Amino acid sequence: MSVAGAPPGLAPRASGTAGGIALFLCALVLFAAYDAFAKHMVASHPPAVVNVSRYLAIAVLALALLLRHGDLRLWRQPHRGLLVARSVALAVVATCFMTALVTMPLAEATAIYFTAPLFMVALSPRLLGERVGRSQWIAVLAGFAGMLCIVRPGGELPLAGTLLMAVAAVCYALFQLLTRRLSGLVPAPVQFAYMALACLVITAAPLLFASHVVLPSGAEGALMIAGGALSGGAQLLLLAAFRRVAAATLAPLNYVQLLLAVLISTLWFQRPPDGPALAGMALIAVAGAYLARARQAA
Repeated sequence: MSVAGAPPGLAPRASGTAGGIALFLCALVLFAAYDAFAKHMVASHPPAVVNVSRYLAIAVLALALLLRHGDLRLWRQPHRGLLVARSVALAVVATCFMTALVTMPLAEATAIYFTAPLFMVALSPRLLGERVGRSQWIAVLAGFAGMLCIVRPGGELPLAGTLLMAVAAVCYALFQLLTRRLSGLVPAPVQFAYMALACLVITAAPLLFASHVVLPSGAEGALMIAGGALSGGAQLLLLAAFRRVAAATLAPLNYVQLLLAVLISTLWFQRPPDGPALAGMALIAVAGAYLARARQAA
């Protein structure tokens, strides 16, 4: 689960572009691997249990980053309202994404989620006051046409799962916009800690309303936490990549993860996308890459 954006407060170094791109691609491979792992685990475990195991591992990582930062007073940070809103948005993403994976094919679910940059551009004039040109609006519309090629109302994709993935995409766009609002205002370790805590608490909430929850065995629980650590490791690789390379340079490479999702869905889950879905994914990837390049040029 990733549509990577630049972490706040990170200025790329003048050198190390090739190494930064390599780190970024490694992070995408880990994210794709975790999404496949999560898809496999939600077949036999509640999505909330998989989410909680993930954010337990990430919370430990966040605590380590906070200790290194030297300021544990999360409640005394400025811009708490924006921090909480940003964190809640990502928690909604995690909840919707993991729940949708129960019924959605991995490739199609990932493609719908990758419309988040399109929503971000569409929302940025109202939320950030940014100007969006005609060519950018055309790219947004082309990307949404691609999503319709995948969803195809009346097609085989489950309605509930499709709607959950769409909500996840919108909320991730909001998360990215709030990240940009907070850029340079709050240290990255503090934002990461707020995110980890909110996701841990909110993704666990569905367990309170479940009539009966079967917890994983010790070995399965350890495996889930290890998967969460894998996801956290991918986050660290992203931080390292963004310290070396500008975000606008890396953004078009995000769609490598979509290609990986197609390959994994085909080879592991035996659910290859059909022709119209592949065409829709291509439209989304081209539109997203164009928007990333347009932002770099601006």
